[in-house]
Amino acid sequence: MNIPGYVARNGRKYTRNEAVITPNSRHSWGELDIHVNQLASYLRDEQGIQDGDRVALLLPNCYAFVVSYFAIQRLGAVVVPINVRLATPELEYILDDSGARLAITCMHTDGSIKPIHENGFASLWLDDVNAMLDGLPADAIVCDSDPEDPCCLLYTSGTTGRPKGVLFNHSALLHVGMMFAVEMHYQPESRLLSLMPFTHSAPLNLSLVGGTIVGCTHVIAPTFTPDLLLDLVEKERTTHFFGAPVAYLLTAQHPDVANRDLSSMTHWIYGGGPLAGDHAKLAQKAFHSERFYCVYGLTEAGPTGSLLLPEEHASKAGSVGKRAAIFTEVRLVDEENNPVGDNEPGEMQIIGEGLMLEYWNKPEATADTFTSDGWLRTGDIAIRDEDGFYWIKDRQKDLIISGGVNVYPREIEDALAKHPAVLEAAVIGIPHEQWGESVKACVVLKAELINVETSLKEHLKPLLADYKIPRHIEVMQELPHNANGKVLKHELRAMNS
Repeated sequence: MNIPGYVARNGRKYTRNEAVITPNSRHSWGELDIHVNQLASYLRDEQGIQDGDRVALLLPNCYAFVVSYFAIQRLGAVVVPINVRLATPELEYILDDSGARLAITCMHTDGSIKPIHENGFASLWLDDVNAMLDGLPADAIVCDSDPEDPCCLLYTSGTTGRPKGVLFNHSALLHVGMMFAVEMHYQPESRLLSLMPFTHSAPLNLSLVGGTIVGCTHVIAPTFTPDLLLDLVEKERTTHFFGAPVAYLLTAQHPDVANRDLSSMTHWIYGGGPLAGDHAKLAQKAFHSERFYCVYGLTEAGPTGSLLLPEEHASKAGSVGKRAAIFTEVRLVDEENNPVGDNEPGEMQIIGEGLMLEYWNKPEATADTFTSDGWLRTGDIAIRDEDGFYWIKDRQKDLIISGGVNVYPREIEDALAKHPAVLEAAVIGIPHEQWGESVKACVVLKAELINVETSLKEHLKPLLADYKIPRHIEVMQELPHNANGKVLKHELRAMNS
């Protein structure tokens, strides 16, 4: 079986059951399957999309995204979901690197692609799915993709600055989706609330793919706000929600949270960082629930990894659990890949059926990410306590996780270096009570600059997505370096801890 095969099955099996609910539309599985066939037909006949082509999705969480995602795969093509907040240069790089033949967007997220489209890149605006597909052929298109065929290319950056494409096949993503369906007790009656963007691996593969395998109802909206979370849980009687810790901390402070009916929720799931003990207690009290689950993993693993169960939060909140999810193993090793003992630091590594195929067109980076025996290096340094629970302590890479979103310092440093007044820049994550980490830039200037923070932020706006722009900028006389001239970021972090 392949991913779009489950849409067709649900169309037959759960024809009248609700498949996708948005703030202004409701569609059954039968309707979704028809719309997927219609859009696939249009993409094949009018846009020339065929097996193996890459098609970019520059859309928020909306019905058009869901239809497009499955329609592209139904043709045997590869979906390239792209963060809608990227600036034009960032988007242009991904489109070029992936070799995408077409981008699907809408009037709400087309700002960064318009200049690229005007230069000749093929783009399709999909603002009203029903109107556009009206009258198009609805004949069933059977996806004959093998489970080992590539189907999704997700871009994630690294410390070298440029984003890398993480390529998955159907088999890997189906295993990831099935893992989450089993671990989080999905049923056809489950109603999954997705407010985190489907352009990230966890909402896409854990919720959209996992819920589709089971035949759940997807309740989606283009953004997250505490009001929207509370309103949709009450109105739609949702059962599952996945969010970054900051989503829970912000909602816990909502003045009306104690008066809202959240009794339908059976699973409050968070990832992208742990909820420490006090924060976990705050969220549990605010949401009137102890049904909190922490999941740990990374994009290259699907994501899949380990999980912390509700009954373990009382004594182990802040850890990422003591066992790997199904289809997965984790281990903690030293630099020679030898196992480490309790309370000794080591690198978390993951193996299982949900791992990526490769970094797109980057064989050396792919080889560096896998060990000789097939384990995926996470770059996360952790310890395992005497009870077997894993605690993430640091990262080998300089990755910053702010509000559950990955921010990569090198990319920001390169953009800062383009400013004529900047001599040197180092970007670090500093602790933030709600967001986990906040982005800070430490800069050394080579020329006088009036209103440094304002000037540098204005310089970065056309180059980077807004969430990557440093919230704090500090001018320093010099940055700490080692004998080889490498910036000692651990010293900068120590100064800001």
